[in-house]
Amino acid sequence: MSDEHDDDQDDTPAVAKNATVDAVVAGLLLVLGIVVMWEAQRLGAGWTTDGPGSGYFPFYIGLLITISAVGILFQSLFSKSRDLGTFATVKQTKQVASVLLPAGLYVLAVTFLGLYVASAIYIALFMIILGKYSRLKSVLVGLGVAVYFFLMFEVWFKVPLYKGMLNPTGFLGY
Repeated sequence: MSDEHDDDQDDTPAVAKNATVDAVVAGLLLVLGIVVMWEAQRLGAGWTTDGPGSGYFPFYIGLLITISAVGILFQSLFSKSRDLGTFATVKQTKQVASVLLPAGLYVLAVTFLGLYVASAIYIALFMIILGKYSRLKSVLVGLGVAVYFFLMFEVWFKVPLYKGMLNPTGFLGY
């Protein structure tokens, strides 16, 4: 038997069980469904002389979401056949976080630095930290992608993209 798959073994403890995650998601869907119905009712979910009011269809979509959420919630909490398997382990959660947290920081960076500069930094750091590429190659690829998209959108298509509050590319005249 080969040892090449030893890295795939995950003996870390469970962070959450499937039934727990099902219950949390069902709870969020329940809140969403209620909010949709509430707002649809506020807009006018009834039938008017012209036909359905502006909230008519959203109300029934919210009702379907709410009914489904109640069913999933009941199943995840009280069913004898609920899934008590491991949803995610500590190792898996760390792997997801290693991608999700930088993506969140990227969205924040776009607010201040704009799409081009934030994207160049994000691509370069992602390649260096997670991809284990050399710094030079990573910086060149990050800059290359940002320059290519700048040329494509700003110059060729004449479609300005968000430059950020600090507008670090403002010196280019775009």
